[in-house]
Amino acid sequence: MKNHMTRFRESYFFYSFKRDKVAMASFFILLIFLLMSASAPLISPYDPYDSHNIDIMNSEMPPSWYDEGSPEFLLGTDNMGRDLLSTMIYGLRISVLIGIGAVLLQAFIGILVGLTAGYVGGKVDAVLMRVADIQFSFPYLMVAIFISAIFQILFGIGSYEKMAVPLLIVIIGLAEWPVYARTIRASVMGEKNKEYVEAARVIGLSRPVIMIRHVLPNTLTSVMVISTIQVANAVMSEAALSFLGLGMPVTMPSLGSLIKSGFEYIFSGSWWITIFPGLFLILFVLVINLLGDWLRDVLNPKLYKG
Repeated sequence: MKNHMTRFRESYFFYSFKRDKVAMASFFILLIFLLMSASAPLISPYDPYDSHNIDIMNSEMPPSWYDEGSPEFLLGTDNMGRDLLSTMIYGLRISVLIGIGAVLLQAFIGILVGLTAGYVGGKVDAVLMRVADIQFSFPYLMVAIFISAIFQILFGIGSYEKMAVPLLIVIIGLAEWPVYARTIRASVMGEKNKEYVEAARVIGLSRPVIMIRHVLPNTLTSVMVISTIQVANAVMSEAALSFLGLGMPVTMPSLGSLIKSGFEYIFSGSWWITIFPGLFLILFVLVINLLGDWLRDVLNPKLYKG
């Protein structure tokens, strides 16, 4: 264990991280966000899902530094009377869950397709890449409208609210997997003719074993880079869908649904209901993108270039 830690501290990766103040700041802010989302029930002043903590008479209360505000509600309350800070923390939890879940689904499908297409080649490669091209031609908004409409017709709005999180994970995951497939395919095509792969063939290893145990690990650097950026994209996609009314219901707030619920009140003076969740979302996505840019430059500087 000590040897691994020593090697890590002496690595170029850690050296670059220590020298890049933006990457360090982004990492620690992202860590704070993740800890907040993971410990939402412990650190939130109130539970926005508990009806005993919600009083409609407290709706649209301004932040505590206003004369009309209350020290009980630091950032004010939303249009339903919920403490905005608590609702934002719980909303961040939902957004992070959907973002990570969608990226895991994207990565699974994309790696499977890209690995098969790149290693097998020929007609299999042509068919799988055309499927990826077709998938790219369908905007995720259209997929979301189609799936959510069918689900609500078949099972009702009540069931949709209960299944909103897994449905959004599936919708966003199915929409973005070709990003992984194309990148993995390119990496695999560069690896499959190298000497270690030829040696694995000579000793009689099967194709699936060579693909998964030998070729795949050498393509995972690009997966790490893509995954960081795709989490931010997935969170933004969820926010966009929720803002359009195709995402999380008001009873299960995400950052996107919070922005939507407060948007109609922004011009009546209750600006905090939309602005604070919006700033929260922007900062979260920004630090992920900054960290992803640094990872791209350190781990795979040629990715997305040329």
